[in-house]
Amino acid sequence: MLVPMRKIQQVSFGGPAVLQLAESEKPVPGEGQVLVRVRAAGVNPADWKIRNGLVVGDLPLTVGLDFSGVVDSAGTRFKPGDEVYGVTFPPNGSYAEYVAVSEDALAAKPESLDHVEAAALPIAALTAWQPFTRLFPVGPGHRVLVHAAAGGVGHLAVQIAKAKGAYVIGTAREAKHAFLRDLGADELIDYTTSDFSKSQVVDVVLDPISGDYGPRSLDTLKPGGSLIDIVGHGPDRTEVRRKAEELGLRFDEFYVSPSGSDLAEIAALADAGSLRVSIAEVLPLEQAAKAHELSESGRVQGKLVLTIQG
Repeated sequence: MLVPMRKIQQVSFGGPAVLQLAESEKPVPGEGQVLVRVRAAGVNPADWKIRNGLVVGDLPLTVGLDFSGVVDSAGTRFKPGDEVYGVTFPPNGSYAEYVAVSEDALAAKPESLDHVEAAALPIAALTAWQPFTRLFPVGPGHRVLVHAAAGGVGHLAVQIAKAKGAYVIGTAREAKHAFLRDLGADELIDYTTSDFSKSQVVDVVLDPISGDYGPRSLDTLKPGGSLIDIVGHGPDRTEVRRKAEELGLRFDEFYVSPSGSDLAEIAALADAGSLRVSIAEVLPLEQAAKAHELSESGRVQGKLVLTIQG
């Protein structure tokens, strides 16, 4: 007998109002997948970009990329009852009571975190982890500049770079400096009163803003340094790439990829006390539209999370 579940669904692209609570049949996992009962789902800027059509997708769809929950059906690595966290993609996103997801995109939930905290991590933490381990592996002696350092990705990038031994500089409004110092930032710049491009010499820049931040960030880099743009959409980067090549610098447009092994390393950092996730607000699944409104404001410190009862 098929069992219904609740999820957030949209049948058109548009503003937050297109997100509607709906019922559908519980998904059936395919080969290499397990069924996970979702306890909480993270909210990311990518969610509202998908919702409003900036990222091409099929309709109808359920948004949501990351989650934490409990395995409902056995796989090869996980058994029923295991607490896991991981990544899924629309049209079968994480704003739902159940997701069928590849085991390769899952890891055991950090033991030190509850489901809300764990659900806030996967996409944001991978977006911070993978550039600093794959594109420009950072370590002792490196100087790292993180823009929007108090944001969902930024505050995790600060901690990950610090855990790897780097000297970390962050841009954020002065009101957020105490928060970032507590996370380990070595130096902070209030972008509303100071020009970060005039006084810094760094090895790598993590940029979740793009626009004019790209060319200005190039001015901060040492020869051979790297600018990593993690926005995923927006203005043409041809000019930034040309300028980087002229200066002997690297310019990388980064796109996150699911990785259970990376999530396992991130979980180990969290359980060791080297990675904390800041929760800005927790809302029930039914208030997904409100969560998107908050996310689109661009003023969220940390992460938004939806809780799912059922």
